[in-house]
Amino acid sequence: MTHSPILWSFRRCPYAMRARLAILSAGLQVELRDIQRLRDKPQAFLDTSPTATVPCLNLGTKVIDESLDIMIWALEQRDPQQLLDMPAEGWELIARNDGPFKAALDHSKYATRYPDLNPDEEREKAAAVLFDLNRRLSGQAWLLGAAPRLADFAILPFVRQFAFIDRAWFDAQDWPHMRGWLDRFLTSPAFATVMEKHSPWAEDTPPIWFGGA
Repeated sequence: MTHSPILWSFRRCPYAMRARLAILSAGLQVELRDIQRLRDKPQAFLDTSPTATVPCLNLGTKVIDESLDIMIWALEQRDPQQLLDMPAEGWELIARNDGPFKAALDHSKYATRYPDLNPDEEREKAAAVLFDLNRRLSGQAWLLGAAPRLADFAILPFVRQFAFIDRAWFDAQDWPHMRGWLDRFLTSPAFATVMEKHSPWAEDTPPIWFGGA
């Protein structure tokens, strides 16, 4: 019997969101196991994930425990949008997002956890990255040209998270191209699909299937 891939996920987590986006784009089907509260993780999940973090993809023969690796795995199976057809520059954008931008985002969003840091200064660090994306998006719809690439879907969930720390402040900034890029994503069918609410996984619940051609 073939093992159906199992994706442990958390709906609002940007890492889990980008994994779901890649699986959806690839047209793959996985069993979605949604965790409702990260402070109350099911033992079955803890037994699967080496890091106890979402997303986590159980393929039966191996476990993929990093969101970017899950994206790459899915798109290597099938990549109708050619998201992996990306220059080295795209990987550099992802690295900046996952490193300095995510750190500044966390320091802004969860300021009480970082009492030694100035949240306004951290917000400005994140904003500097977004102003750079705005310049890049001037005259083109996506980060690397006329079509989306892996970098777009790897980064957009984190920009969304930053935007909703203070959406009024975010909308008041002079980055119209970047804001348009984000808003197109937020109104897209793909975003609506990956953000559908599902019942939290439990031992006695029937499987929930996500993706598929």
